[in-house]
Amino acid sequence: MTASKRSRVDEAHVRELNAVVRSLRVAADGVDRFVPWFDPDSGGVGSRVLVLMESPGPRTVAAGDLGFSSEDNQDPTAAALREARVASGLPRSAYLRWNVVPWPVYDGDGRRRPPTVADLDEARPALNAVLGLLPGLELVVAVGAPALNGIMRLLTSAPDEPDEPGEPGGVTRLPRVLGVPHPSPRNAHDRVESRARLRRALTALTRVP
Repeated sequence: MTASKRSRVDEAHVRELNAVVRSLRVAADGVDRFVPWFDPDSGGVGSRVLVLMESPGPRTVAAGDLGFSSEDNQDPTAAALREARVASGLPRSAYLRWNVVPWPVYDGDGRRRPPTVADLDEARPALNAVLGLLPGLELVVAVGAPALNGIMRLLTSAPDEPDEPGEPGGVTRLPRVLGVPHPSPRNAHDRVESRARLRRALTALTRVP
């Protein structure tokens, strides 16, 4: 399945998004870094909902060039997202999954860690570019505190202070933003509540504001 997805990363609805991925894979210092592909089985640029996670997980990173930001990933977080999305009734073609920091972040010992404010600000131009490719975006579901902090830092930044000189795209209108806990915390009770909140957030487009 993953190899099939890889052969489809330049389909029309995800071509521009995956062009952003290619540009992000070379860091400012010229060193290659891992950034997963956008899922061609998602809504791509036609998405109305963006599910914004924190950063790529270990299994996605280990997949290398076959790594995708996808509900099909074989990990508990992807399974929770898929379950919540199906239960909410949101069509897969209506949403897109991405990470507020699109590359993995590590501490000094090489262990994965949550994104910091510095990470969020470094990644903000990438998020700005992605949002600029989603003209029909109505709702951002931010999963976890870093994702919520990152999207709000972008949406409330001064419009006369661009993230990158001459950078095209970016937010043209403000989508609704809902923040929910990460769906797979260690505490079992919290896990049940966070998955229920994720499911309810994904139904927001069908509810009266």
